[in-house]
Amino acid sequence: MTAKEWAAKAFAAWMHRKNQAWIQHPLEAQEKVRKNLVASAKNTAFGRDHGFEAIRSVRDFQNAIPVVDYEGIRGYVERVVAGEPDVLWPGKPLYFAKTSGTTSGTKYIPLTKESMPCHINAARDMLLAYIHRSGDASLVNGKLMFLQGSPVMTEKNGIQVGRLSGISAHYVPSYLQKNRLPSWETNCIEDWETKVDKICEETLGQDLRALGGIPPWVQMYFERLLEKSGTTDIRSLFPNFKLYIAGGVAFEPYRSRFEQLFGGPITRIDPYPASEGFIAYQDRYDKEGLLLLVNNGMYFEFIPADRYFDPNPPRLTLAEVELGVHYALVLHTNAGLWGYSIGDTVEFTELHPFRIRVTGRIKHFISAFGEHVIGSEVEAALQAAVAEQPCVVREFTVAPQVAPADGGLPHHDWFVAFDQAPRDFTAFCAALDAGLRSKNTYYNDLVAGSILRPAVVQQVPLDAFNAYMKSIGKLGGQNKLPRLANDRKIADWLVENAR
Repeated sequence: MTAKEWAAKAFAAWMHRKNQAWIQHPLEAQEKVRKNLVASAKNTAFGRDHGFEAIRSVRDFQNAIPVVDYEGIRGYVERVVAGEPDVLWPGKPLYFAKTSGTTSGTKYIPLTKESMPCHINAARDMLLAYIHRSGDASLVNGKLMFLQGSPVMTEKNGIQVGRLSGISAHYVPSYLQKNRLPSWETNCIEDWETKVDKICEETLGQDLRALGGIPPWVQMYFERLLEKSGTTDIRSLFPNFKLYIAGGVAFEPYRSRFEQLFGGPITRIDPYPASEGFIAYQDRYDKEGLLLLVNNGMYFEFIPADRYFDPNPPRLTLAEVELGVHYALVLHTNAGLWGYSIGDTVEFTELHPFRIRVTGRIKHFISAFGEHVIGSEVEAALQAAVAEQPCVVREFTVAPQVAPADGGLPHHDWFVAFDQAPRDFTAFCAALDAGLRSKNTYYNDLVAGSILRPAVVQQVPLDAFNAYMKSIGKLGGQNKLPRLANDRKIADWLVENAR
């Protein structure tokens, strides 16, 4: 064991013991965070406008602060972007994480001197949790890489602006600088395809031991790497590879292709970072479920997803949540986001301690016929179909077809790109539909009642989804393809352009 390994294992064990204080007492940790947030922001413009001085209880807190999306706080954010201090949080932010929303256009998410360490320390603790649980610290002896956005930033009224992953690249600790890949110059390349080619050049022959990135873009990197090297699997290129850090989208639809590329199973952990805050991470490399970070500068509320669009939906604290319920996640953060509906839905897998899984997006669903199908349901249906009719799926999306050209019954349109198609395509389609019917009773009733016909599956070329993402300027980085939508924007593009 090297000195660096020994130090990493000792640090991981110490951090594990230290974190038990909030892991074992999550409700107390959350209450402490809530009180600190209110006390810190009571003299800001938002705090004065919403009567923070008079908040004494959780009920006062909820009555004072409405649940909003980005549009609901846009007025305050625009004042911050214009350079005004003490608006949402004391002083001015260190950065704006620039994101592009489907309804709000460009969004500027503030990152403050208090919130930035929460992002960085959570990422560190996630790796330390893996080292502690596995007992293996050898990844620190080799190269580490994260496929991320460019760290080049612009400026708005004295505040640096960039993508969260690019901003994070400025915070790699000094003791890991020699281990990092790719080079800074390559990381600054904006064009994704050019960047991937350059990353391949720099990583061939290196001792890569850990890699992070969203599955579709990591898959693209792996495939390009094999093409350039002429080898048959990634393990032969990186024999000491230890850990893949996924996140961004559910990994299961990609599992079979990753194992095919890697030449076998791959050890993986999932983080749940967002521009708004680092929310959770998988603290056990051999079990599912993400540890909710209840002491990380964020106070959480949860709205039952089926009540989210009610005029006055219930807002639950951690003390009130239950297993197996889909909740819309609401954040209050030390970056000055208040009652912020992040747009994700989560489900609790454990309550002691609190662990979650991400089940979809509150606005990414199909309910053209009242079925309200969500992301986790279509992913589970696909997983069941692949298990029954073996194949390798590269990517997919689902949309409603309300008025079929042939005049038949409405249905769900599935668009699937296969690396390896099922031998019996008809049986695969039937298994896919049966899987969704087993997950969603409303959909099952619609098909059983002949209101809908069973799902229609259309094969598209391997590069179809990358071509779509490129057409909207979102190829690579942290951009994610919506797995399902209640409109046909993506579906119609695929019908027209990916024959």
